Amino acid sequence: MIYRFTIISDEVDDFVREIQIDPEATFYDFHKAILKSVGYADDQMTSFFICDDDWEREKEITLEEMDTNSEMDSWVMKDTRINELVEDEKQKLLYVFDYMTERCFFIELSEIITKKSMTGAKCTRQSGEPPKQTVDFDEFEAKANASGMDLDENFYGDQGYNDDEFDQEGFGGFDEGSGGNPYDEDRY
Repeated sequence: MIYRFTIISDEVDDFVREIQIDPEATFYDFHKAILKSVGYADDQMTSFFICDDDWEREKEITLEEMDTNSEMDSWVMKDTRINELVEDEKQKLLYVFDYMTERCFFIELSEIITKKSMTGAKCTRQSGEPPKQTVDFDEFEAKANASGMDLDENFYGDQGYNDDEFDQEGFGGFDEGSGGNPYDEDRY
């Protein structure tokens, strides 16, 4: 059996990679195949995420063992075979290759090829140039400013408040005809 994955980017419209891989291979083998297909250095923290049909992240497969809560399952690329977490065609994955800016590739298991087998992984289709592996923060800021995004110290909102923003009673309305504070201990 062979898994054929299609990889795309939301940064480069004509970028496509297809990788065929043995389902018994590890996510680390898949990671190395992706890096080789796009010409990236193997010097960044990366992760795969198993996603639902809406690309919501469900399970993370990390490059290195992370210090996580022992009640949660954790998967490491070198110790996890692909077919342990990916079994169905159209299964969606994300491959985060730039942790600082959360940039990633979108991956879908496009075909399960039966009655054939292979060892390792092979890139069977290359189209378009991949996005840069990492983003220069000065360049990121320049693009953000050019698009009208305000990245100054108040990027996350106003750092102060004005007393005039509140009425005399605080947030107002709690005592007005409601019989007292709605958060009294006796009320639930």
